[in-house]
Amino acid sequence: MEYTVKQLAGLAGVSVRTLHYYDEIGLLPPARVTQAGYRLYGPAQVDALQSILFYRALGMPLAQIRPLAALRGEARLAALRAHRAALLARRDALDSLLSTLDKTIEQEKGGVSMQDTEKFACFKQALVQKNEAQYGAEARKAYGKEAVDAANARLMGLSEGQFAQMQAAEQRLFGLLREAVSQNAAPGGSMGRQAAQLHKEWLCFTWPHYSAAAHRGLARLYVQDERFTAYYDSAAGAGAAQFLCSAVEANA
Repeated sequence: MEYTVKQLAGLAGVSVRTLHYYDEIGLLPPARVTQAGYRLYGPAQVDALQSILFYRALGMPLAQIRPLAALRGEARLAALRAHRAALLARRDALDSLLSTLDKTIEQEKGGVSMQDTEKFACFKQALVQKNEAQYGAEARKAYGKEAVDAANARLMGLSEGQFAQMQAAEQRLFGLLREAVSQNAAPGGSMGRQAAQLHKEWLCFTWPHYSAAAHRGLARLYVQDERFTAYYDSAAGAGAAQFLCSAVEANA
């Protein structure tokens, strides 16, 4: 069965303008265009749009969705299973947030008393689960299960102050990367050295033992895996992931 752009928009609950935009950026081109200029969408495009909306529900950037939406057969099945795992992780994170919120309400009512560590554990757990869903398989393949589990344990063991410092370090890194990309700075220069050092500081909050070789390997993964590239480029501008990779290669 084929759908016009208006019919597909109504079926999926999106706007016609959204489908036009997806076509313009090459994310969801129609199966064919009639001589009169009408876009027509077939079963493959319906499946691709479903995948796109699945990933958008997770907050994934369009640049990161593009290669996933084009998958077919076993590759699409594997991606859907990974997406299911990500949704389960999100549900677990929400359950943890709700549990903490309920305890906070009870404390305000004069009931249970919360330890300071309890007040912030849910936020760290949500970050661990998000990272596991998006990058866990690749991280374990690159560094091994023990190293990833140790990093997650370190993250969960951070104090409120340490967790805030870790988040602040990443925000400083994003700001520096934005500035470096806008100025076309040299990765081997001053800004490159600062970026590599800030990234090292951020890593050391969760890495039990720092290794320059492992640091360089992780930085290379940022440009080899489109999801990592999209993460840094969406936060600090196009080219941010490449600059960070080159800066770490030059200075770590």
